[in-house]
Amino acid sequence: MHVACSRCGTTNRVPDERLAQDPVCGRCGAELLAGEPVELTDDNFDAVTSRTDLPVVVDFWAAWCGPCRMMAPQFEQAAKALKGRALLAKVDTDANPQVASRFGIRSIPTMVKLQGGREVQRTAGAMQAAQIVNWIG
Repeated sequence: MHVACSRCGTTNRVPDERLAQDPVCGRCGAELLAGEPVELTDDNFDAVTSRTDLPVVVDFWAAWCGPCRMMAPQFEQAAKALKGRALLAKVDTDANPQVASRFGIRSIPTMVKLQGGREVQRTAGAMQAAQIVNWIG
């Protein structure tokens, strides 16, 4: 299984049986699957999403959005529950307009599930942690 480091962009090979055992980046030592959402930007979005074999679920949000702030702790709980099975990430649409525009984000919060860098599923609106986990599958 390949997992890209969100900090340095290095692609790391992680044996399937070690995905839930806190693997770290071979280059910078950052945790690859820490069980918490990673921050993606216009600069690192493609490197992480296209070079990670696990499903990558991106929460497009903004600091001024009430439903986004309400869903943030639920998204964090879902990240813990899905540790080793999916990489959950957040993109601030105000700070990263290129990625938001490319995905045609019109309302937030919007979650997009990517596989190999390609969109496979999308949903809009705030969700509870259990709903997020069920949606991701």
